[in-house]
Parts: sequence; C-alpha cells; structure tokens
Amino acid sequence: MGTLRVRTDAAMETALDALVREHGTRTAAVRYALLTAHRDQQYARARADAERLAADPAERAVALEIQRFMGVGR
Repeated sequence: MGTLRVRTDAAMETALDALVREHGTRTAAVRYALLTAHRDQQYARARADAERLAADPAERAVALEIQRFMGVGR
C-alpha cells in the first residue's frame, strides 16, 4: 500500500473536515472520497455508453435479437 501526499487549500480543508466528521479520520475520508469519485466516474461512463447504444438503431436491433434468443424479448 502506498502513501499519498496532497497539498490542500481552504476549500479542500473544508470538504475534508466535513468528510472526517462522517468517516472518522482523514485517511478514511480521503479513501471514501477517492473511491466515491471513481465509482461515480465509472457509472457516468456506463450511462454514456448505454445512451449511445440506445440511440443506435443497429445496436438496439442486436439487443432485441439477443433478448429474443434468451427468451426475454417482448
């Protein structure tokens, strides 16, 4: 496991203080913030991919074909 050093400004200290109140320590707060940001970024990418695929008639046709093959199509 590595160590991370970060320079903070007043806004970051305010945010960190709020997270520490919720998560107990600066380490736990930073871990929570990093993991939450990463998860949110992954969800945003997945959402964008889903929207792109849903807007593509060829992709929708393939999805429908797969659903029908699996017995779950409408």
